[in-house]
Amino acid sequence: MNYKSVIAATLTAVALSACNGTTLPDPKLSGRDAEFMALAPKASVGSEFERYLVDYKTGEPVGTIIVDSQSHFLYYVMPGGKAVRYGVSTGQDAMGWTGRTYIGAMQEWPRWIPPKDMLERWPHLQPTADAGGLPGGPDNPLGSRALYLYQDGKDTLYRIHGTNEPEKIGQGVSSGCIRMRDIDAIDLYNRVKVGTKVVVM
Repeated sequence: MNYKSVIAATLTAVALSACNGTTLPDPKLSGRDAEFMALAPKASVGSEFERYLVDYKTGEPVGTIIVDSQSHFLYYVMPGGKAVRYGVSTGQDAMGWTGRTYIGAMQEWPRWIPPKDMLERWPHLQPTADAGGLPGGPDNPLGSRALYLYQDGKDTLYRIHGTNEPEKIGQGVSSGCIRMRDIDAIDLYNRVKVGTKVVVM
């Protein structure tokens, strides 16, 4: 097989993988959502990282969030062997993690305060922390929504959240949090509640 054939076969495989599901409409936006989303950074992602309703077999109950860190997909388990699949960014190799958690809190356009471990790596963020963090908005690293992950009643400091770097969806780039496109973070936020189970693999 020559070089051009290999490229063509690869592109076909990617296209087919994206077509194995049904695209879903965007969620309805509030006035604030529409205003902030218009100002938020924009980037196209590969078609495989768009939002789809897909066939998905799992032993986890309906309503569970499952994060496949290696493939950079998040699944929200639906009835009838289906799931909503979203493209995500996950932790860098040294900062990836696995485990079972649950949503302990939820916020729209949340304030971002750099955590202690991040301040140790990047001291230039200390003034942001000293000022009480960065208010919610289109340039905030947490983006449009944040789901705060807890274990045994304690905040793990990991989040599922939107992002101001949508071009990095599908990559392992975060400090352990799971990043979503802002529109996808809003869609997922509308489906879940405090107490929703989250499994990170």
